[in-house]
Amino acid sequence: MKSNAISKSGCVALKSCVLFISYLLFNVSVAAHPSWAKKASKSVFALKTFKADGTLLASANGFFVSSDGQAVSPFAPFKGAQRAVVIDAQGKEMAVECILGANDTYDVVKFRVADAKSQPLAIASKRQETGSAVWMLPYRAKSVPQGVLRKAETFNDHYDYYTVALQMPDDAIGAPLMNVDGEVMGLMQQPASVNDTLNYAVSALFADSLAINGLSMNDRTLRLTGIKKALPAEESQALLSLYMGVSSLDSADYATLVDDFISQFPKSHDGYLYKAQLEANAHHYAEADRLVEQAMKVTQKADEVHYSYSRLIYQKALTHPEIAYEPWTLDFSLKEAQQAQAVNPQPIYLQQQAYVLYALKRYADASAIYEQLFASTLRSPELFYEASRCKEMARDTLGQLALLDSCVAQFSRPYLKAAAPYLFARSQVHSALGQHRAAVADLTDYEQLMSAQLTAQFYYVRFQSEVSGRLFQQALNDIRKAIEMEPHNDLFYAEKASLEVRVGLYDDAIATATEGIRIAPDHSDGYLFLGVAQCLKGQKAEGIKNLQKAKELGDPQADSLIEKYGKQ
Repeated sequence: MKSNAISKSGCVALKSCVLFISYLLFNVSVAAHPSWAKKASKSVFALKTFKADGTLLASANGFFVSSDGQAVSPFAPFKGAQRAVVIDAQGKEMAVECILGANDTYDVVKFRVADAKSQPLAIASKRQETGSAVWMLPYRAKSVPQGVLRKAETFNDHYDYYTVALQMPDDAIGAPLMNVDGEVMGLMQQPASVNDTLNYAVSALFADSLAINGLSMNDRTLRLTGIKKALPAEESQALLSLYMGVSSLDSADYATLVDDFISQFPKSHDGYLYKAQLEANAHHYAEADRLVEQAMKVTQKADEVHYSYSRLIYQKALTHPEIAYEPWTLDFSLKEAQQAQAVNPQPIYLQQQAYVLYALKRYADASAIYEQLFASTLRSPELFYEASRCKEMARDTLGQLALLDSCVAQFSRPYLKAAAPYLFARSQVHSALGQHRAAVADLTDYEQLMSAQLTAQFYYVRFQSEVSGRLFQQALNDIRKAIEMEPHNDLFYAEKASLEVRVGLYDDAIATATEGIRIAPDHSDGYLFLGVAQCLKGQKAEGIKNLQKAKELGDPQADSLIEKYGKQ
């Protein structure tokens, strides 16, 4: 009886166990094929990228996040790619049109597919609880692998990086990680190894948030791919992209960028003006005129168009005066700048008039405008320097110096490096006025600011001012420095020998002139100063001989010196 009871009890327990296992298997089976899987699979695609020669570079999964073809995937396949396509669940191939944003650290990219009407996945906005069931939905999956969320770590303040207990097929990188409601949580990342039972996904919210701004032209990550980058959605940021693109893109890519801007912002005059600049650069002046006319039609700021037009004409007149295009004259440029000022008075429009007047050699008129601008928001060292150029061309050296004094006065000591060119310019005017010691003072300030960029020519220029200012020891120091920097320049040896003769250092002059002859035996200067130094030292026979050699080499001073020292 006891045996039968145990047997009956055991049968009941076994039956219960079988039913429980069947229940679990049923639920796992249902979970492996959730109700949303069929619909969601239409949003998943295969990504393929290609090199410039058309060969396949890499492949991955990805999925759409908007109905107009915006999608996300891993970024790694895009590195070095020149072209990319996606193949949707129905097998339709679509080209990747442009990159909308990328992050190399988390290996995600957002892009737009050309001419696509897409079915997006809904992105989960709430954090999933640890221990929750999750599913991975690879491209054209025969099954939907289920796993468990083990960890959700926060990065960038409010995005999650997921660790999931789930074995990942080797062709599922970039596949969406889904929650029980069929919302996408993240993109599956590259596993450490094929057999890992723990895998990782980066937040789909983060991937969807990727965007390009005006400074993205220089973004290191975006430059890793050759696929076109989208313009920012905001006009101000897109304009910044145009500005940055001038120096960072080649001419063809930049022209495409400008066309994209016009297409994206057809009512903005800036796109037409940027394109007009490109046409003018190519000497297509009639087409540039047409584009300026279009800019004027759409603009709400006519003054900006007039100003840009003036600059365009002025630039052509200065850089390519030899190319005839009758409508574009400096007088027309001046008229456009004046119209800009009439529509909306601005100091910058007056400054443009001053530039054109200077080019027209109407220096007094240009100076009068600069006098107005000194009291404006444009007051700056550069403005005073520009005004000084008008005085220079009008041969008003004292007026030029006064304006350069005002220019330098915009800085305070210790001077910033930005003051250096103005100090050098003022030193030249001081020299022209015979104010040699003042010139040396400016050049000394310049030296302190530009010590790493100084050349032998700088020390030679200061040497000349020091000689004229009778600062002989400083002059000798500078000409030695010039020789150290350019030891094969025989002019420097001749100048040094000349000064050494002048201050009575005859032995030094003989040594310097001898070295100059060694460097340039066919030049007369070395023989001339060697001869003079020898004569002054009492070595007349040798001195006259060297003066005679200088005469043979064509030195015009040699005859009078031979006559002078030959009679003594």
